[in-house]
Amino acid sequence: MYQIIQYIKFLIKSTNQHGVHSPFVYKLVTKCFYNKTNYNAYKLISNYKKELLKNKTTITVTDLGAGSHMMKQKKRNISLIAKHVGTTTKRAKLIYRLVNYFNSKIALELGTSLGIATHAMALANKNTKITTIEGCPNISEFSKTNFKKHSLNNIDVKNGNFNNILNQILNINYDLIFFDGNHQKEATLQYFETLLQTAHNDSVFIFDDIYWSKSMTEAWEIIKQHPKVTVTIDTFFWGFVFFRKEQVKEHFTIRV
Repeated sequence: MYQIIQYIKFLIKSTNQHGVHSPFVYKLVTKCFYNKTNYNAYKLISNYKKELLKNKTTITVTDLGAGSHMMKQKKRNISLIAKHVGTTTKRAKLIYRLVNYFNSKIALELGTSLGIATHAMALANKNTKITTIEGCPNISEFSKTNFKKHSLNNIDVKNGNFNNILNQILNINYDLIFFDGNHQKEATLQYFETLLQTAHNDSVFIFDDIYWSKSMTEAWEIIKQHPKVTVTIDTFFWGFVFFRKEQVKEHFTIRV
């Protein structure tokens, strides 16, 4: 019910490119968000998701974060995880376009899950080095094996507690970070603060499910007000954060 109410509010205040007066955001919306090009990789992205939806393998899942609204049982079918938890094909195509658009060379993902978004990022640029962290050992191993099967050699899969692994990789400047692993306010803010030191002027942070819960939306509002954050874009399902010092602080709500 919370998400339904928030989505109605989002629809009321959101706009498209015609309500955007920032050249940077206008270009992003028109050239990337609304890009209608049917890339060859889209078929691979769709097939990857379809393959997962047909997989009837059952694995035992360890939830280190907020878990799933839809699935509470420990033993889960891969096809059901792909259906209820995995990134949608539409969003996988969007993150493909984003990696392309920003020419992201080094990317980090918190929350591999079945690797749908990871797979799309890897296809976008074979030279992009992607580090993806998954808390559940069984899901991590499944996705790692799947990446090898699809010859995705630019993905480094790490399994473990996010905090422990992040402390080992803070000496890197990331072009793109996708936060999709722990939908809890305190954890989200902690990861954001920790990874701020890895951001540069043209980095983009993408937060999944900013309307997952009231507390998750509170975390999003706090992030928006951070002094290092200049531009944010709320697309309802994802929240985008930029640190461009040449931009005035401004928040956008865009329908995608």
